[in-house]
Amino acid sequence: MDKKDVEKQVIDSYQNDEKMMILIYAQWCINNDLDPREIYEKAYPAQMKNPALNEALGLTVPKEESDEIPDQTVINVLQLFGNDDLAFLVQAEIDKRAG
Repeated sequence: MDKKDVEKQVIDSYQNDEKMMILIYAQWCINNDLDPREIYEKAYPAQMKNPALNEALGLTVPKEESDEIPDQTVINVLQLFGNDDLAFLVQAEIDKRAG
């Protein structure tokens, strides 16, 4: 493999992982009766609509058909990809539910 092939493979892998992170977030929201778009727009009000989020929403299942996604998992995944503002709002939703 030459350098360009390796770079492309790394970029493709990151993009696939990022899509998985968005899907985990979206499914967690569905599982907890929350609107993923609404929370996302609160976290990033200056951003345009997120096509990756729309794509992920097309892949979610009703909460009755989904496996549980632990709260800490969604927080960790969001932070891993630098989505600290979104992780903060997710934590706020967790705190509301707990308290």
